[in-house]
Amino acid sequence: MYAAGHLAEHPAGTWINGSLAQRAPRRVEVDVYDQLPTPWGLVRSGVAPDHPQKKDVARVFEEIATRGGVRLLGNVDVGRDVTTDELAHWYDAVIYAIGAQAGRQLDVPGAELEGSSTAHDIVAWYNGHPNYTRAKTILRGERAVIIGNGNVALDVARVLSLSPEDAARTDIAVHAEEALRASTIREVVIVGRRGPQHAAFTNPEMEELLSLDTVDIIVDSAEFPTAAAAATTAAEARRKRLLAELIARKPRGSSRRIRFMFGHKPSRIMGSDFVTSVELVSTTGHTTVLDTGLVVAAIGYAPIPLTGLPFDDVTEVIPNTAGRVQDCTGTYVTGWIKRGPSGVIGTNKWCARETVGALFDDANAGLIGGRQPRSHAEVLQTLTSRGVEPVQWHHWHAIDAHEKAQGRATRRPRLKLTSRSALLAVAHRS
Repeated sequence: MYAAGHLAEHPAGTWINGSLAQRAPRRVEVDVYDQLPTPWGLVRSGVAPDHPQKKDVARVFEEIATRGGVRLLGNVDVGRDVTTDELAHWYDAVIYAIGAQAGRQLDVPGAELEGSSTAHDIVAWYNGHPNYTRAKTILRGERAVIIGNGNVALDVARVLSLSPEDAARTDIAVHAEEALRASTIREVVIVGRRGPQHAAFTNPEMEELLSLDTVDIIVDSAEFPTAAAAATTAAEARRKRLLAELIARKPRGSSRRIRFMFGHKPSRIMGSDFVTSVELVSTTGHTTVLDTGLVVAAIGYAPIPLTGLPFDDVTEVIPNTAGRVQDCTGTYVTGWIKRGPSGVIGTNKWCARETVGALFDDANAGLIGGRQPRSHAEVLQTLTSRGVEPVQWHHWHAIDAHEKAQGRATRRPRLKLTSRSALLAVAHRS
C-alpha cells in the first residue's frame, strides 16, 4: 500500500525531508493484488490484537485506496490464479511485496511434535488469518515456552497471558478467545540465547510489558552480568533503565506471570505424540528441563520463493538493486522480500519510496511503459473466467462494515470473519 501511495501520488506531493515534492512524472493506475479477501497484510493478521493503535495506519491505506486509479484485486493467488509471466505481460510494471510468509522452525530434535509451533503460526491463528483457523488446540498445560525474545515473542507472551475480560475487548479471533478462556497456561517463559543487553525486543515493547498490572513480570537474575558499559545514547540509557527495572521486579501475586530466561537455548523438545517438556542448555553448560505443552519458535520469518521470479537462497530475498529485480526489466520488489524480514510497519514507507523512485526513473528512461497494458475490465474478465472471485474495494468495505457492526454488538473494535467462505459471502452480498 505504501508503494501504491507513492505511485498514485497525493495531489499535494510526497513528504520528503521536511517538505512536499512532486515525484510521480505522470498519472499511474495501480491494481493491488492480495491472496486474501482482505487487504492490509500484517496490519490485520500480524499486529497483536491488544495493540489497536498500531492498526491506525490502516487509515493511511484507506486514503490511498480512494485515489483515482487505485484498485483492489483481493482473493487472487499469484502463482495459482495468475502467473508472474502473465502479470509481466498485463502491466507496464509489477511490484512484488509478498513479504516473508513462513515462520522459522527450531532445528532441534522434537521440533516436529504437536505443540511445537512458530510465532508466525500462533500470531496468524489468534488474528484470524483464514489459512490458520483450523489449527489444533495448542494451549495445553500450565506453562508455555517461547524461544526468542524479540517484539513478536513479547506479543505472543502478552496475548497468551491475556485475561478473558481483556481479550474480549480486542479484535482477537473468536476461536482464539475461546481457547484463551479455557486455557490453563499460567506461566509464559521467554528464552533468549544471549544476555539481556543483547535482547532483540525494542524499548517501547518492554515498557509496555512492564506496565501490565495483571501479569507478574520476573526474570532469572542469575543470568545477568554484574557490570555493564556506560550508556552513550539516550536510547541506550533508556534500555539500561528498563533492564534494571526488569531485574528488580518482584512477583506481586498475580495469577499469571511472564518469566525471562536469558543465556539459554533449546537442545531438544520431548514428548511422544505431543510436547511434554523442553530441555534448555545455558551458556555455562547447565541443563534445565521445563514441563510445557507449548513451545513457540519466535526466531524470525522466512520468505517463500515465487515461481517465475529469481530467489537468492543465501540472503533469502529476491535479488535486486534499489528494488529493481535482477535480470527482470519491469519487475520490482519492496518490503521484506526486498531487504529481509526486519523493521517495523513504517520502515516499508521509505523502502517503497526507493523502489517506486527506481520505477519512475526507468519509465522516464523509456525502459518500461512502451506498450498497451491490459485494461482493468479485461483483467477482471480473465480472472472470473478462471473461476476466481476477485474482491474489490466495495467488497472490502462491505466486509469492514459487517465486522465493525458485529463488533459494536459485543463491545469490541470488530468481530472478524475468519473463513474465506464467510468473507466472500459478505463481500459478494454488496
